[in-house]
Amino acid sequence: TGKLLLNLMDHTEVVRDLTFAPDGSLILVSASRDKTLRVWDLKDDGNMMKVLRGHPNWVYGCAFSPDSSILCSVGASKAVFLWDMDKYSMLRKLEGHHNDVVACEFSPDGALLATASYDTRVYVWDPHIGVILREFGHLFPPPTPIFAGGANDRWVRSVCFSHDGLHVASLADDKMVRFWRIDEEYPVQVAPLNNGLCCTFSTDGSVLAAGQDGSVYFWASPRQVCSLQHLCRLAIRRVMPTSLVRNLPLPCKVLEFLCYQI
Repeated sequence: TGKLLLNLMDHTEVVRDLTFAPDGSLILVSASRDKTLRVWDLKDDGNMMKVLRGHPNWVYGCAFSPDSSILCSVGASKAVFLWDMDKYSMLRKLEGHHNDVVACEFSPDGALLATASYDTRVYVWDPHIGVILREFGHLFPPPTPIFAGGANDRWVRSVCFSHDGLHVASLADDKMVRFWRIDEEYPVQVAPLNNGLCCTFSTDGSVLAAGQDGSVYFWASPRQVCSLQHLCRLAIRRVMPTSLVRNLPLPCKVLEFLCYQI
């Protein structure tokens, strides 16, 4: 109908990102330059349920895990925070980036978290134990921390996971969009894009959409038939965090595979 349903007014600065809980609860989280995240219940006339505080500076983005139990938020001052959305408390802070972190997204099974930063890197984390599993660099050789923290032409602006859980796309200021496999060090495909700002995969993963100043571009993304092993890993990791997987009575190599360590 085009009718305005709710106007959520509480932030004191620009709102940079919004994300709905995937479980259909109509819980909405907003990220703002006022250094806070706010949790809204749209089933309760947009009532603000909670304010999440902890960021020392602007909050750039936020993303729910697929089961809605964890929220990741990223921002200035190298910040990557994980929040327990049952208790509305901070789980842990992930440390490793050397500049502002501007985008984040969980893998479809919730076992991995990708973060993009102005330090020219995309990190893929195990969010359950706070360990970096992969590093996708956009500048070679990688800059030292002192240079990664400054201005350069390789700032990474956006990152997103494909629906198959095997591919990640990233946009950087070097006028390129890159397609990565989570088990390979270098991009599997590269395409030109000026002034790219944000990107997202279609639901089936066949198309990547990327936004820039005034336009949206679309690419047919690299496709690959998932192995039976990977499909089994997705099924297991959807319901089991890393701590439980490690306790399974399985050979070490199988456990490493299930934990995305190989």
